[in-house]
Amino acid sequence: MTPDDLVLTPVGLRFAGRVFPCSIGKGGIRADKREGDGATPTGTHRIVGVFYRPDRVAPPVSWAEAVGPNDLWSDASGEAGYNSHVRAPYAYSHERLRRGDPLYDIVLVMDWNWPHAQAGRGSAIFLHQWRRPGYPTEGCIAFSRADLAWIARRIVPGTRVIVPQTLAG
Repeated sequence: MTPDDLVLTPVGLRFAGRVFPCSIGKGGIRADKREGDGATPTGTHRIVGVFYRPDRVAPPVSWAEAVGPNDLWSDASGEAGYNSHVRAPYAYSHERLRRGDPLYDIVLVMDWNWPHAQAGRGSAIFLHQWRRPGYPTEGCIAFSRADLAWIARRIVPGTRVIVPQTLAG
């Protein structure tokens, strides 16, 4: 591990010499992540993309992609677009990347079950804004808006997100 890694610990996420309070999945931390279990997957993951909502925030990094009303993320296990960025119209199960609430104003995309998604292994594992401190996610890692923006400005493509097996329940 290096200071450039984002490392989940029992007290928060360690990055660049700081520890950030965060929330994890309501299903805890699991090595055997499955679609819909609400768990945050263990392992060493990489940041492979950044999305931002241009009507609410400035791009946090030069390589961030703006999202609009037709931008979605497929959670349709077994479909060709499963666990990837898709666009409306999309007839299968999906999540909107442009939400009414601020949770996805900045989204860091992890490479969990990507780019060759296996059906049922889980989708849309992001780093995003939390609803409130301690409120669990559906498997993502969530932060305060200010902390997420600070982290997003300092990552590069391929930055590692390490979720140790020792934290799994």
